[in-house]
Amino acid sequence: MRHIAANMSALHVKPGGDQKACSFAIIRDLANQFSGSPHARPQRPDAISAIEKAYFDAGADIVEANTFNATRVSQADYGMEELVYELNVEGARLARQAADAKTAETPDRPRFVAGVLGPTSRTCSLSPDVNNPGYRNVTFDELVENYTEATRGLIEGGADMILIETIFDTLNAKAAIFAVQEVFEEIGFELPIMISGTITD
Repeated sequence: MRHIAANMSALHVKPGGDQKACSFAIIRDLANQFSGSPHARPQRPDAISAIEKAYFDAGADIVEANTFNATRVSQADYGMEELVYELNVEGARLARQAADAKTAETPDRPRFVAGVLGPTSRTCSLSPDVNNPGYRNVTFDELVENYTEATRGLIEGGADMILIETIFDTLNAKAAIFAVQEVFEEIGFELPIMISGTITD
């Protein structure tokens, strides 16, 4: 492999760019619209696809699905928990389309999609309250449930591998690995797993 496009956000905002237009933004309809069901889609799937194409055109062999925060724990901040599975499927699907299009240009050099599982907005090993070091705002089992749902969506969307991204808590990483392996057992096949770690002080 020559290159890995390791950070979709790097091209989300560029000189003259519009962060709102390029972000994998969520549109949720007002309550009771569409029979009360929340509706999600990429606000600008063409912008996301253009970013992924640019990475492939620059020589990347792998691009990430734009799913870094697509877990229930992270989407709870926005009231978007019910949209998580769809976000993962759609994020992987867009990257899959870009990868397949580039592979069609050069069939001797296939391109790949890394389905991304981010660290979530919570940590399982540390308390968010300095005055209560024993407190946790998420459990290992909750993280496993989050990562399981996201992994299923990524695989359905066409990911070739799973990238556990920007891990700063090894217990979160263990939950992600456990969840991914549980999904592999459930579906009857395995994909490669990669881990990107972050060292904190």
